[in-house]
Amino acid sequence: MHPEVPVRAARAGTARPTGRRSGPAGGASGSAPEAAPARCCPPLARPEISTEDAANAAAVFKALADPHRVEILNFLARGGEACVCDVQAAVGLSQPTVSFHLRKLVEAGLLVRERRGAWAYHAVDREALARLARVFGEDT
Repeated sequence: MHPEVPVRAARAGTARPTGRRSGPAGGASGSAPEAAPARCCPPLARPEISTEDAANAAAVFKALADPHRVEILNFLARGGEACVCDVQAAVGLSQPTVSFHLRKLVEAGLLVRERRGAWAYHAVDREALARLARVFGEDT
């Protein structure tokens, strides 16, 4: 919310909020009555996100602050699920680096990980994306 801002008296020779000029050339004599407070803009709606949801969204945004992670998330969102070697080939990073970024995305709740024998497959958690969309007022 924006507090109401009082309109200040104009300096001599400058335009007043009413359009009249003040000072010797403006025709106003003596001290003018104080103007009513003016609103700078209408109040915005209150946020519809809880403090806990805002903290969770901030953690997701922190995970997405790295361009490689955004690339990985985009690759998985378009392609379904993939193992580390598939992601590595798609984004051109080393296996340890890809594993690190995948772990960060899983910890942020953006990806789900499924172990199949020696391989780990990753996929986008669609519900996490829906929660993220709700931060921006999008109902999915």
